[in-house]
Amino acid sequence: MTHDESKKSLKHTADAAQGMRKSLTSYGDAGFSLFLRKAFLKGAGYTDEALDRPIIGIAGANSAYNPCHGNLPQLLDAVKRGVMQAGGMPMEFPTISIHESFAQPTSMYLRNLMSMDVEEMIRAQPMDAVILIGGCDKTIPAQLMGAASAGVPAIQLATGPMLTGSYRGTRVGACTDCRRYWGEFRGGALDDGEIADVNDQLVASVGTCSVMGTASTMACIAEGLGIMLYGGATPPAVTADRMRTAERTGTRAVELARSGLRIENILTDKAFENAMRVLLAIGGSTNGIVHLAAVAGRLGHQVDLDKLDAMGRDTPVLINLKPAGQHYMEDFHKAGGMPALLRELAPLLHLDVMTVSGRTLGEELESFPQTYAPEIIRPMSNPVYRKGSIAVLRGSLAPNGAIIKQSAADEKLLEHEGRAVVFEGLEDLANRIDSPDLDVTPEDVLVLKNIGPKGAPGMPEAGYIPIPTKLARAGVRDILRMSDGRMSGTAFGSIVLHISPEAAVGGPLSLVQNGDRIKLSISNRTIDLLVDEETLQARRAAATVTEPSAPRGYRKLFLQSVLQAEQGVDFDFLIPPPASPEGEDSSKE
Repeated sequence: MTHDESKKSLKHTADAAQGMRKSLTSYGDAGFSLFLRKAFLKGAGYTDEALDRPIIGIAGANSAYNPCHGNLPQLLDAVKRGVMQAGGMPMEFPTISIHESFAQPTSMYLRNLMSMDVEEMIRAQPMDAVILIGGCDKTIPAQLMGAASAGVPAIQLATGPMLTGSYRGTRVGACTDCRRYWGEFRGGALDDGEIADVNDQLVASVGTCSVMGTASTMACIAEGLGIMLYGGATPPAVTADRMRTAERTGTRAVELARSGLRIENILTDKAFENAMRVLLAIGGSTNGIVHLAAVAGRLGHQVDLDKLDAMGRDTPVLINLKPAGQHYMEDFHKAGGMPALLRELAPLLHLDVMTVSGRTLGEELESFPQTYAPEIIRPMSNPVYRKGSIAVLRGSLAPNGAIIKQSAADEKLLEHEGRAVVFEGLEDLANRIDSPDLDVTPEDVLVLKNIGPKGAPGMPEAGYIPIPTKLARAGVRDILRMSDGRMSGTAFGSIVLHISPEAAVGGPLSLVQNGDRIKLSISNRTIDLLVDEETLQARRAAATVTEPSAPRGYRKLFLQSVLQAEQGVDFDFLIPPPASPEGEDSSKE
């Protein structure tokens, strides 16, 4: 570019709002805004030729507190290589990074904040397309939520799962095995030295959990939505396959920028239905329902729980991975990964949906590989679990819905009536669950209140209520448990979750008392409190429900604005208003 051409490009900023001309700082003079922006970038060594290329933003959620994203420096190098090979200019920028084990009170509490960070940084900075690099549980949903609201062409890249380790000749991986060995330690089967040895082996490399936990679930869902390159969900974090996926993602981002294929063209109602099928077929985390609802809500769509339940009746679990099966994510990858699964699921999918590749899912299917290992990716005729991994429950205890991961439960407890043993909150649970005086039997139902979106706050993964020590030491490995909270996707057991409305806002769960009878029926999809209405009315009249509040800061915003589980636990003000009569969404700037 000549000096005269450079001056001309600075002057005519209104002709094309692309590249560095996008999202100009408000100085009252667009030409000066671009002039100043380019001056600072030239100070960093950029040339006019570089700055005239399509600008590809790269949202990188790296942090020393997030070992699930420990390969991000290498991924960034590969992504940038792909961007530049395709003629684009990569511009990385940081956002909030959330790790499940390093977020207090819970990573879910910070998901919406991260989504706002992602959205506003996409809006604030010039980019023709954005690459979203995330992995640990809440980062992929937060990135998709933010990008959906921002509305630019976007593509997701997962950091990838960790490798598995070995403990005394037994293959182990986070975090289903974390919970299994910790349960043995609590029950007295392992001593302090043995559990320390287990701790050394559970996480063999950086990356996300090696089982079908929430991180792997969300990576697979992103591929099922068509917002990730096919084959991108499963390569382990430290492999060449993962780096090549990153490079291809960078190249495709430039093509997206030139094509103008926007995120709302991909994340359609049909795409969300495909993602629901994927969630059921992989035996995915129950958290996936909440995150799918949140992403869909940002675009004015809805995840219908009743439709999900109906899908579950004819969508078997096909992936033989822990916690519902026996294998790990690296095995899934070697067996053909998500493309091979989608081939098996094809009769149940909408094949006409557009994907981030620029082709429909049906067109992509033609090049997908066959299943390499039918013991890991099962055919529809020989599933891991025939009944659908997740069941949606309704009833007097959960009028707005609850869910159970039936594929990870004890079948004997799926039709069960028992006496309620009630914990009023996390402090009460911590104080009494290991007491030898706790009045509890294996036939009882453990009920934990006040761990919902507002009650905790942040709906923590405390729904995986531990087996009381007195029962664990007697050999009990499962008991029916229920709460208004969540459970890690790596966990297992007969556990009812997401009871809505939550106890903290006066839902029926708040009225449960010790000794009440509770009945679960998976065949009827019901969860009922067997207490007569007259007694419940008396309890309501005597109860004083004060919704949680905070004096300042993000917690105040959270408690004022957070929605219930079936609405994705998003903030009410982040949901777009109805479209205007002209058909334009007024939430898009």
